[in-house]
Amino acid sequence: MKAALFAAAATVALTAGPALAQNLWISGGPIYTGVADHPTAEVVVVQDGRITFVGDPKTVRLKLNPGTETIDLKGAALFPGFTDAHAHLRGIGERELSLNLEGAQSAAEAAERVKTYLATRKPSGPVWGRGWIETGWPEGRFLSREDVDAFSTGQPVLLVRADGHALVANTAALKAAGIDETTKAPAGGEILKGPDGKLTGMLVDNAMALVRKLQLPPTEADRRAAFDAAFKVEAAYGWTGVHSMSVDWKDVGLLEALNAEGKTPLRVYNAVDADQAGPLFAGGPRATKDGRITTRAIKLYEDGALGSRGAALFEPYADAPGTSGLVRTPPETMRAAMTKAKKAGIQVASHAIGDRGNANVLDLYAEQGVDGLRWRIEHSQIVRPADIPRFAKLGVIASMQPSHAIGDLHFAPARLGEQRLNGAYAWESFLKSGAVVVGGSDAPVERGDALVEFYAAVARKDLKGFSAADWHPEEALSRAEALKLFTSSAAYARFAEKELGTLEPGKRADLSAFSVDLMTAPEAEIPKGHAVLTIVDGKVVYRRP
Repeated sequence: MKAALFAAAATVALTAGPALAQNLWISGGPIYTGVADHPTAEVVVVQDGRITFVGDPKTVRLKLNPGTETIDLKGAALFPGFTDAHAHLRGIGERELSLNLEGAQSAAEAAERVKTYLATRKPSGPVWGRGWIETGWPEGRFLSREDVDAFSTGQPVLLVRADGHALVANTAALKAAGIDETTKAPAGGEILKGPDGKLTGMLVDNAMALVRKLQLPPTEADRRAAFDAAFKVEAAYGWTGVHSMSVDWKDVGLLEALNAEGKTPLRVYNAVDADQAGPLFAGGPRATKDGRITTRAIKLYEDGALGSRGAALFEPYADAPGTSGLVRTPPETMRAAMTKAKKAGIQVASHAIGDRGNANVLDLYAEQGVDGLRWRIEHSQIVRPADIPRFAKLGVIASMQPSHAIGDLHFAPARLGEQRLNGAYAWESFLKSGAVVVGGSDAPVERGDALVEFYAAVARKDLKGFSAADWHPEEALSRAEALKLFTSSAAYARFAEKELGTLEPGKRADLSAFSVDLMTAPEAEIPKGHAVLTIVDGKVVYRRP
């Protein structure tokens, strides 16, 4: 039976032409197919960009194309290509090229990094950085303008929190933007003040737009450099594809141009920022001839983030009783965009983190009648237990990022209280209810390492092995469930399950190999591994030296 199913080579021409592909014979390590009846194999053969054989080569005669390269995995484990089903592709590259505050262990350390950057780079215009998060800081607070005022000497400095939903602006930046204590926050945003009524410099969600005019728009050269850096980072993590969120319409054209130049090594599925989706509504879904760049979704924002207390909750935050979060987009605006998307055959991906935010989006989806449309809720982090079955009933995909749960466990209990942790990061409950769950990283909000995401899904512990007592370990996933999040379910979420997601003859040859066997290794060893091989359309796009 195994030979009959997996030996029949499907001869399908790759539209981009075999010149882009390599002919490969891959063996020498555990191979996981993602196919329930035949979960493992001894060899995978790739010809002209397609998988032509998966199984035991002893059972059939194989005729290989001339020049077939033999790849010895040397014990590494091979899987269907991993897809990051929620990331911000250009943002990943920009992180690599700009002031990065990731990993700062205190407000003082973050400020010192900014000071060093200013002293060594000597930038002439406003300085933008990102990546700080106050979880675990000894100061026990957000960054403030006073942290950087002392050494920024009149130069505007704006530092975006890791979640991308808040930033701190120094006094020079606030003045340049015309913001003072009398400035009214826009709907869906907050301007934070201290007990003395003075500005702290923190701008949350839609209030960040007040300082965006200080940011020079990136040139095409800037954007090209960012995409190039992002592709290198993602390929080195073992990702073969990315569902890129909140995409600027200009970047759609740029990615298509880069593809024509042979400079898009990974598969990209774009969800365009809804404010710029007019051309997509008018023209419908679009894709390059080789299918490498596909654009057929829009991104909407219902609420903010939990860490900056912008996620919309039914009840006030446990650690800030004066707020219940923010609704960033009026329901009539959400409804109008959804109606246009449905008419144009465009998928909708709506950001919702809080329980009220998720319920609001589910209500709007129910109005539209979305069963079969594969509409998504991005994050689906805090959901009332009674609302979880609604995802499956409505046919809504829960697009979740496991690493959020192992970072947020250090502050979410304080934000939510014990009761609301039921239904928080509830991956297993979603699956048991019949919903489709897909996995992503939300990079550059998180680091974006495929192995960290897989570990988070199966361990539900931070990278030191810690998990809070009330963190619901029953929501952790099995290894097989976690694999689906990043492979077959990710393919389904972008309408490509017939082409991607499993290792089967006839499918496109997207494959990821890691130094650690994700299906058998002790969970603590998973994040210590690394990608050794990334293959897209039969071409090796990353090979670890």
